[in-house]
Amino acid sequence: MPSTLLSRRDLDFLLHDWLQVARLTERPRYAEHSRETFDDALDLAERVATEQFAPHNRAADLAEPTFDGQRVRLIPQVRAALDVFADTGLLAAGLDSSVGGLQLPHVVAAACFAWFQAANVGTSAYPFLTLGNANLLLAHGSAEQIDTYVRPMVQGRFFGTMCLSEPHAGSSLADITTRAEPQPDGTYRLFGTKMWISGGDHELAENIVHLVLARIPGGPPGVKGISLFIVPKVLVEPDGTLGARNDVVLVGLNHKMGYRGTTNTLLSFGDGTHAPDGRPGAVGHLVGPPHQGLAQMFHLMNEARIGVGAGATALGYTGYLKSLAYARERPQGRPVDAKDPATPQVPIIAHPDVRRMLLAQKSYVEGALALVLYCGRLLDEERTALAEADRERAHLLLDVLTPITKSWPSQWCLAANDLAIQVLGGAGYTRDHDVEQHYRDNRLNPIHEGTHGIQALDLLGRKVTMRGGAGLALLAGTIGDTVARARAAGGEAAELADPLAGAVDRVVAATRRLWDDGDPVVALANASVYLEAVGHVVIAWMWLEQVLALPPEGDAFHAGKRQAARYFFRTELPRTGPQFDLLESRDPTSLEMRDEWF
Repeated sequence: MPSTLLSRRDLDFLLHDWLQVARLTERPRYAEHSRETFDDALDLAERVATEQFAPHNRAADLAEPTFDGQRVRLIPQVRAALDVFADTGLLAAGLDSSVGGLQLPHVVAAACFAWFQAANVGTSAYPFLTLGNANLLLAHGSAEQIDTYVRPMVQGRFFGTMCLSEPHAGSSLADITTRAEPQPDGTYRLFGTKMWISGGDHELAENIVHLVLARIPGGPPGVKGISLFIVPKVLVEPDGTLGARNDVVLVGLNHKMGYRGTTNTLLSFGDGTHAPDGRPGAVGHLVGPPHQGLAQMFHLMNEARIGVGAGATALGYTGYLKSLAYARERPQGRPVDAKDPATPQVPIIAHPDVRRMLLAQKSYVEGALALVLYCGRLLDEERTALAEADRERAHLLLDVLTPITKSWPSQWCLAANDLAIQVLGGAGYTRDHDVEQHYRDNRLNPIHEGTHGIQALDLLGRKVTMRGGAGLALLAGTIGDTVARARAAGGEAAELADPLAGAVDRVVAATRRLWDDGDPVVALANASVYLEAVGHVVIAWMWLEQVLALPPEGDAFHAGKRQAARYFFRTELPRTGPQFDLLESRDPTSLEMRDEWF
């Protein structure tokens, strides 16, 4: 039976037929790999996700973590699955071999991890956060910090978190107040509270390594005065053994709509519950120079944002496949032109409206998966391309695409989950089927790691305007290259090229119009509309790229790709026309609304 987590056929098509990932093995970093090792990693990921993660997805949702004032308890299957995951080495699939990683290309590692996100997003969140933590320390930590904290994380002995938000500040990091007081021995003592910390407390590993944003007294105000610290739950001795409990305590667990298998916490640093060396204050170690914490954390956050898009895609994809399987098996009703009640009922997939809902899902999730893997390929280009110009180009294009890759799947693969429920009808609204949980789990993704609105401000306020508009020019030019190849190919690809070219022209025109007078208040008032419109244009581009990678003749898989592309161009891309009209009008409706009118 084909998997209902992800489509391996689709992954193979995207990785090998389209992105040509085997060519990466010509570069020194990946010289020890081959297509065979890539496929072996994907096989292993699918097997472990299917056998160890998927079976307890529902159980972890129904029996969410509990806290009795002393300990956090989760169902035992979570730790058992994570132990198996650690043994596979896939936690460090893309990390350097020098720290115990498999040194796979990022695009392959992302494809591997998508299996776990589709199988059980709650359990997979623990290694997801740990990997981001390890990558940040590899980029900005000292050799001692890497040896002390990263190596145990790679081995699955330590897990990691990132602690940014505070109860009073939310996403406004300029307003955080957690302070870090320097000590004579070079360490710091941290005092403050952090909110919404995923994976903030549990007993799934020997230790938890918190990366904490805090202020050193006397530093600059706002974001320029934020520094980054390593604050372990349990102090680590110079020889690597675990020492005393650090002054970090769990205040309570947040009870969530979805992602319920992942602990989400309110943490207190330095309240004196545990007093290392007889003094209150959580012992922390500065990462890099002072006052660079936010820039360093963005190293983790940009990676995490793409990972959130991947998780949203995986949840949308598995919901699509499960609703597809249901539609093929569930008999109900008859075609509109079959009036005889004595004739057998047909599977609901025979009804045009069900096909519409399935086709919409397919166009969303397969388009989103293409974008996520394309960004993974850009990360590999940024890190390993032989020419500096190619590395810089990949970095700039990735900068522009990151807010889209985070937010578009989070919005439209959630819409796919909504359609999956609708395909199942009343059954989809019950806990007897997985699709309702996938919707609840996916509803977090437009919120965390920067809300939809924050990503919109990032795209329109920073990414398309930075360096004199170089990012937007690169995006438009890169899509233009695809359009040129499609026109040269002729046939249906050329027919799709024209509306995409027109949509790109609208992106450029709307951007210029919004920034006509340089007033950010007016320009950014409809930033979310801009993000949604540009996101649809980018997904149309992903679909045209897939069409160009299809063989002239093919099987049902290839025919399905073509039909999904047609659907997206005929039904979804036209949505952007009225959105660009509104943007070019610089519509002030939201700005002009007054508080007392609500």
